[in-house]
Amino acid sequence: MERRTFLIGTGAAALAAGLAPGALAQAKPEKTKVTLGVGGKPLLYYLPLTIAERKGFFKEQGLDVEINDFGGGAKSLQALIGGSVDVVTGAYEHTIRMQAKGQDVRAITELGRFPAIVLAVRKDKANQIKSAADFKGAKIGVTAPGSSTALTAQYAMVKAGLKPTDAAIIGVGGGAGGVAAMQKGEIDVISHLDPVISKLEADGDIVVLVDTRTEAGTRALFGGSNPAATLYTKKDFIDANPVTTQLLVNAFMKTLKWLDGAKPEDVAEVVPPEYHLGDKALYIKSVQNSLESFSRTGIVPPEGMTSVMDMLKTLDPELKDAKVDLAATFDDRFVKKAAS
Repeated sequence: MERRTFLIGTGAAALAAGLAPGALAQAKPEKTKVTLGVGGKPLLYYLPLTIAERKGFFKEQGLDVEINDFGGGAKSLQALIGGSVDVVTGAYEHTIRMQAKGQDVRAITELGRFPAIVLAVRKDKANQIKSAADFKGAKIGVTAPGSSTALTAQYAMVKAGLKPTDAAIIGVGGGAGGVAAMQKGEIDVISHLDPVISKLEADGDIVVLVDTRTEAGTRALFGGSNPAATLYTKKDFIDANPVTTQLLVNAFMKTLKWLDGAKPEDVAEVVPPEYHLGDKALYIKSVQNSLESFSRTGIVPPEGMTSVMDMLKTLDPELKDAKVDLAATFDDRFVKKAAS
């Protein structure tokens, strides 16, 4: 009787920590220290990472996660390919690009189900630039060239009948740099994320043209679901570190569950104060604007895979005729185990 009580108690403790059933019997993590790359950590696009870190969900899983913040998603991908980070929180589309190049990079958890990217024009240009069809010759500020913010702007241009090269794509970074570039008049259009967008909206600096923070806005641009931020890594890492991979996914799945029930005020209390950009009330509003965009299941749906593939084929001549096994871009085993 005492042994049965002990087993029930330890099983409950494992589940409370976010471990999947059977986790008690699994081996210790192959790596307890993991290096993670991200491109613009203060952005709400990557909020699940900050929550997992600040709430101690990585530590609960026995992991010491070192986070390296790069200037944009394309740079964090480069760090993964170069071997300076183990895993990345970054755009799902990077897995397709790498698969097309023969690099076996796979997403293991969906973090964002909508891109949450907003295209907006500087207010004093609003009479000239009324839609993406008017972007020709404009200077468009993005987190970094090649990142998802750049691709979204270029895709909107192509859908409007322009070429992706018809506007200048200018990297402004992932934080306050985007606000400064717009306010100084260095860019005409911005393709960016919250809290940068909400800050510019509140200050009356921009007029929003495209908004993928919501399902309706995402479908209007992409015609359907369009997965955004994911946790991804090389297949070699997954194969060599299956227990570590599972523990990482456990932490992020617990984060998504927390976010699903959180109020914007709860989020504002958890993140570092500097993420508020000097205005906590505005940050709370930006969280409210973006909460709909986070994944509920951790699963990248087939419809979303196809949507992103179609976007890349439209934009990138190298991918136009590429044959990519989309099923290989997302390994769902770890999410399913965490959810069970």
